[in-house]
Amino acid sequence: MAQNIYDDPAFFEGYSQFTRSREGLAGASEWPSLKAMLPPLNGARVLDLGCGFGAFCRYAVEQGAADVLGIDISEKMLDDARGRGPGLPIRYERADLEAYEPPPGAFDLVFSSLAVHYLADFEAFVARVTRALKPGGRFVFSMEHPVFAARANPEFVKDADGHMVGAVDDYLREGKRLTNWIADGVVKYHRLISTTINTLQWSGLRLDQIEEWRATDADVAAHPEWAEQRYQPMFLLMATSLDPRLSANT
Repeated sequence: MAQNIYDDPAFFEGYSQFTRSREGLAGASEWPSLKAMLPPLNGARVLDLGCGFGAFCRYAVEQGAADVLGIDISEKMLDDARGRGPGLPIRYERADLEAYEPPPGAFDLVFSSLAVHYLADFEAFVARVTRALKPGGRFVFSMEHPVFAARANPEFVKDADGHMVGAVDDYLREGKRLTNWIADGVVKYHRLISTTINTLQWSGLRLDQIEEWRATDADVAAHPEWAEQRYQPMFLLMATSLDPRLSANT
């Protein structure tokens, strides 16, 4: 079972203060790049895994999605999501993504934002996502970049010339990391980029696009707090599509 740290009152309060928590997609630095990877949503059936406060679910409805389902392990997150979009045609369900089995062949798009690095068994998760997609369906997701996630508590240092350098440690050892982020002992899982891509392809998903997101000069001018996101990649974005010719394990 995945750790449900978001229902801890202190953690939830701390997380709620982030810009992306308050402002939704507009406050998420990587959103414009992730948005560009999405297929047309008009008339689509959409599943959001790790929906959090429901920002993407609301966006999908605004874009004309015919059916939107948001899944999260946190009851506090789901309660907040329902409160932010009363009356919208969105269904929210509480479930653990380590075990949740979506209905087979049901969705045109499965979306997940910054959730998969909390999962111990990525291979099983991707297999369930693959089964949930319609023929030609898309799986678009973001995760903590492995360079960032490899070190339990990422930090920046200055080299001899005064340049900011991201400290990376134990990159080649995949597996569990305990990080002190908002609260002590938050459980995340580090896996290599190669592992991530191979898992997707072995499950029958074709990699259509990949981006190691970074803040541009314009981003930093508008959001000075994003400056550190220029020194090492924090987010890895991927867009995939169901390709039965690649499927070996579904």
